[in-house]
Amino acid sequence: MSDSRRVVVVTGASAGLGRAIALEFARDGADVALLARDPERLAAARAEVEALGRRAVDISVDVADPGLVEAAADRVERELGPIDVWVNDAMATIFSPFSEITPEEFRRATDVTYLGFVWGTRSALKRMKPRNRGVVIQVGSALAYRSIPLQAPYCGAKHAMKGFTEAVRCELIHENSAVELVMAHMPALNTPQFSWGRTHLPRQPQPVPPIFQPEVGARAVVFLSHHPRREYWVAWPTVEAITGEKVFPGALDRYLATHAWDGQMTDEPVPAGRPDNLFEPVPGPFGAHGEFDHRARPESVQSWADRHRGLLLTALTGLAAGAVGLLARNGSKHSGQVRQ
Repeated sequence: MSDSRRVVVVTGASAGLGRAIALEFARDGADVALLARDPERLAAARAEVEALGRRAVDISVDVADPGLVEAAADRVERELGPIDVWVNDAMATIFSPFSEITPEEFRRATDVTYLGFVWGTRSALKRMKPRNRGVVIQVGSALAYRSIPLQAPYCGAKHAMKGFTEAVRCELIHENSAVELVMAHMPALNTPQFSWGRTHLPRQPQPVPPIFQPEVGARAVVFLSHHPRREYWVAWPTVEAITGEKVFPGALDRYLATHAWDGQMTDEPVPAGRPDNLFEPVPGPFGAHGEFDHRARPESVQSWADRHRGLLLTALTGLAAGAVGLLARNGSKHSGQVRQ
C-alpha cells in the first residue's frame, strides 16, 4: 500500500541499486531525496523521479563525512518534510587479494561502506526517535554472512554493518521506540560497480552468478518499508549462502577459495588507465544497470513469493480445502458402492 505523504532518503542514489530504489519509491508514491557524490548523475536521477510525478531533491554528498550527511538530512526536511524512510545503500569496494590493498584504499572503502551507514543511521534516528516513527533500511548482502575472496573490504564492512545494526536495534527495543531498523540482504546484482569499482585483478570484475537486475532488490526494499521485519533475504542465492554458512562454513571456505576466484572475473583484461570511483566519482551517464543485462534475471521467484506470502497462503489453503473436499466426496461415493 503506497503513501503519497512519505519522504524517503536514499544514499548512493545516482546509479546502481540506489538509483533503482529511488525510482521504485517514486513509483510507489513517495517523494525522494537522492544523496550521492556525482552532481550530473544526481540531476539525471532527480529528473527521472520528477518524471514519475514526485518531488525530489538531489544533494551531492560524501557519506563518509558525518557533517555532510547531517547537513543533507537538515536540507531534506526543509525542502521535502519529515523523513519517513532512510535507505543506506552507498558503497565502495576494491576487487583484489587483501595483500595487494593499501591501507588508504581499505580505509576509504570502510569509511563509505560501513561508516557511511553509521552516519546515515545516526542522522535518521536523530529525527525519527523524537517523532517515534520511521524506518531505517540497511542494504546488506549475502556477504554480510558469507564472505568471499577478493572482496575483503566489502565483506568486512557488511559484517560490521550487520553487527552495528543489531546493537542499535536492541537499544531501540530497550527504549520502547516505534522506529524500525531493518536489513535487506542482496544477491549478486547487475550494477555499474563492476565497471567502476577499483580493481587490482588481471581481468574485469563481474558479479558471481546467478545475477539479478537491481529492480529485484529495489522492489524488496520498498516492500520492506511498508512491512518492516528484522531481515529480508532477497533471492534464493542469498538464502543458500546464509543458511549454508550456518550449516557447513568450513566446506564453503574451501569451495569459495576455488569457485569464487575466477567466478568474479570475466575473460576481458582490465584496460590500462581504467578509472575507478574509490576516491572520486567516475564521470559518465551510468544508470541503475551495469554491463550484464544479457545475463541478469528480472525477477526472483523466491523474492516474489516472499512479498506475496498472504496471497500464496490463501491459494494453498483453498487448494488444500478443495483437495480434502474431493477426497471426502470420493470416499463417500466409494463407501456407497461397497454398501450396495
